[in-house]
Amino acid sequence: MNLRLLALLSLAALAAPAATFYVTISGLGGEPDYDQRFKMWAQDIDSSLKKAGTPDSNVLTLIAPTREQIRARFASLASAVKTTDNLVVVLIGHGTFDGVEYKFNVTGPDLSGAELATLLDRVPSARQLVVVTTSSSGGSIEFLRKPNRVVITATKAGSEKNATIFARYWAEALREPSADVDKNESVSALEAFRYAQRKTKEFFDTQKRLATEHSVFEDTGKGAGVAAAAAPDADNVEGRLAASFTVVRLGANAAASKDPAKKALLEKKEELEQAIDQLKYEKASMPAEDYKKQLTRLLLELAKTQEEIDK
Repeated sequence: MNLRLLALLSLAALAAPAATFYVTISGLGGEPDYDQRFKMWAQDIDSSLKKAGTPDSNVLTLIAPTREQIRARFASLASAVKTTDNLVVVLIGHGTFDGVEYKFNVTGPDLSGAELATLLDRVPSARQLVVVTTSSSGGSIEFLRKPNRVVITATKAGSEKNATIFARYWAEALREPSADVDKNESVSALEAFRYAQRKTKEFFDTQKRLATEHSVFEDTGKGAGVAAAAAPDADNVEGRLAASFTVVRLGANAAASKDPAKKALLEKKEELEQAIDQLKYEKASMPAEDYKKQLTRLLLELAKTQEEIDK
């Protein structure tokens, strides 16, 4: 092989676009309604990524896996991902924090924040985005933060232990054109965070309830979670990596959102989600049979609506 050809091949390799690998994990719900909702939010993300044109081989969605299954998937990623690629991991479900260790609730033994960090460290990607949407997720930041890694959590601390809704709006951000604030046909990690943060706050305000989750992010590798990006100056860098990390390109998702029928279905889905949340909030004051009957009806309607959206 002559030197000129070798040089051209080297340049081509350097110019090859980096791939982004996505891993979305729906954890253990503990109750049928949570199981269904966590699964639905994970599938919503999966659908948005594939509609955006992301190769199916780069999109991995695990529903209620065991810790061993998660370990096996990350082992495969460690072999498949290149040093020029990006990795996006989203955890949906329940989490716990005992003041020392964060844990993600999965089937069988839970996955700890420390072990998740180890699994992530073994994937040789250039940049990583980890979105922990569970209760107590703020307690995971100290384990997960690292240079060239964006960590987003649904709660600001491990002490916020109520079930969260941040995942719902994170999934929505990946298909909603209004999340694309700078109108460049893509949604960055910071844009998706701000969208989900705003929608979560609006939910609690609309329901006239005290907010039990306050989302934060960390992208410097050395700080605590913050609720907003810093001003762009030499000393404050919070938000720079998150702003430059593209999560998804809108593509077909943007076109679908302009379809009146799809838009109406998405609005109906949001109304059903809010009705379920309100019902759970009122559970203590209702007869158990009434609660079960109303919840079953809402969950069935939600499942049918999601099927229509996915068609």
